[in-house]
Amino acid sequence: MRLTVLDISIIAIYLLLMLAIGWQLRKKAGKSKEHYLLGGKKLPWYLLGLSDASDMFDISGTMWMVALCFVYGMKSIWIPWLWPVFNQVILMMFLSQWLRRSNATTGAEWLATRFGRSGPAVRASHNVVVAFALISCLGFLAYGFVGLGKFIEIFVPWSEVKAYVPFTVAPQYVAHFYGIVFTLFATFYSILGGMHSIVLGDLIKYLIMTVACVAIGIIAAQHLRHQPLTVPEGWLTPFFSWKLDLDWSRTIPAVNNKIAEDGFGLFGFFFMMMLFKGVFASLAGPAPSYDMQKILSTRSPREASKMSGFVSIVLLPVRYTMIIGLTVLGLLYYQELNLASPAGVDFEKILPAVINGYLPAGILGLVLTGLLGAFMGTFSGTLNAAQAYIVNDIYVKYLDPQASTQKVMRMNYTAGILVVITGIILGFFAKNVNSVLMWIVGALYGGYIAANLLKWYWWRFNASGFFWGMMSGIIAALLFPYVFEGQPLYNWPLLFLISLAGSIAGTYLAPPTESRVLQHFYVTVKPWGFWKPVLREVRKTDPSFQPNRHFGRDMFNVVLGIIGQLCLTILPMYLVLWMKLPLLITAALLLLVVLILHRTWWKKLED
Repeated sequence: MRLTVLDISIIAIYLLLMLAIGWQLRKKAGKSKEHYLLGGKKLPWYLLGLSDASDMFDISGTMWMVALCFVYGMKSIWIPWLWPVFNQVILMMFLSQWLRRSNATTGAEWLATRFGRSGPAVRASHNVVVAFALISCLGFLAYGFVGLGKFIEIFVPWSEVKAYVPFTVAPQYVAHFYGIVFTLFATFYSILGGMHSIVLGDLIKYLIMTVACVAIGIIAAQHLRHQPLTVPEGWLTPFFSWKLDLDWSRTIPAVNNKIAEDGFGLFGFFFMMMLFKGVFASLAGPAPSYDMQKILSTRSPREASKMSGFVSIVLLPVRYTMIIGLTVLGLLYYQELNLASPAGVDFEKILPAVINGYLPAGILGLVLTGLLGAFMGTFSGTLNAAQAYIVNDIYVKYLDPQASTQKVMRMNYTAGILVVITGIILGFFAKNVNSVLMWIVGALYGGYIAANLLKWYWWRFNASGFFWGMMSGIIAALLFPYVFEGQPLYNWPLLFLISLAGSIAGTYLAPPTESRVLQHFYVTVKPWGFWKPVLREVRKTDPSFQPNRHFGRDMFNVVLGIIGQLCLTILPMYLVLWMKLPLLITAALLLLVVLILHRTWWKKLED
């Protein structure tokens, strides 16, 4: 075990601090349901943005991104568009404002502002969103806790621990044991302190992570001074043509196999599919998870936009400093890393292998604490979202609408404990339920986009269209793996068309949403899009009402924001590699984007 007393002390202090935060903030969180789930909607936007960014800094995602950077170099900055990462830009420019204006507590509750509160179609659409949110949360909790255990097992071998533990653990369950231990810490502070403790815990974790990431970047830059980086032609540029044209056969032939397995050889076609999916997914708005909860927790629509913009600023430079630093060390010392696995070379092992082999005492403890905190932040944010849906959209809505604050708080605690226990149980059977859960979660995401896109921009879209759009997309996504082979992204346009057809057909199977509901939504949320019939009705009672005519400005800002986001991503990479001219050009471009957006976005923000 390479961990020194200093490293272990750093981790222990962090864990004890998290427990203290949860205990200290329990009374503040217990004032009301809104205080517990949304921090009373009084938390500053920059703290919520920093917390949201911290929740996105997860272990498994970072391991994957280091592997991508190793294989694809600078071109790896495009691949996270699969999520898509630029959804934060669209949220920043207009969607976070629209979402926050609803003043809802969860995504399911938000549907009532759009479709009303009564009727079988409304109930069906509400239930679909609740099911989507809970299945997603349980899936993330189950696999997150096992992934954390496997990560810790690398640094703390069971052979070094078992002498101090008064019971035996079978080798196949060591990762689960570690996962349970650290999950309990996260559970304690997130269940007791709610959103208040989650945000404060994320702040501490972010500060630790920033120090660790900068240290890794400096260490990598120092190692790079003494030996050259051997990479194929094209690795050092983010630009690409129709084909990827990265040939690793002279240095690490196994990387070519990885590229073939990923299916990214025709990178131009892959990029177009990614962009096509990413635009629609971003315009649909956030999935009902911790990201949406942070937006709904802000003080005002204006601060919701600021929060979403702040996420990219605090997340990307820090995260990519770590990613490029670990990639450089992995490339320099590849022959010394043991990346073998039964299926061949496992490039996702680069992160733990480099951390374990090339970071000094103290820095190793900080990095492990930061990554441990990353898990705990993601876990606590996901748990908070699951609690919100169980308590607000099941218990209060259907079982006890007049529940007192004390009852609601007891239910929050109970729901949190049940969710954690369920996630742990699923984690124990991960090998058996992996395909099933990933199948369901993937299907839910497949059916999510079309229905959630139309709800913002088309007045005639109703609860029936939402339900059938979701269901047609889900059913199609469940069947697609049996019909099509290869990269799922390439089948996405067909999946989108099926879900879109279900949305439109379902819409015309039922009458329009009640005019009163539509008018209230339109006046309150102020979306642009196809809303002319509703605008005419609104102007009958308020002739002075002015619709949202900012579509052009918003789209201009989105393009600028994506360019700025790319600059934030690649700037630390150029800095660690000390590529002076690209670094200066990127910095100048970023400065220009900031100056323009200050005039076209920041000064135009409104509630």
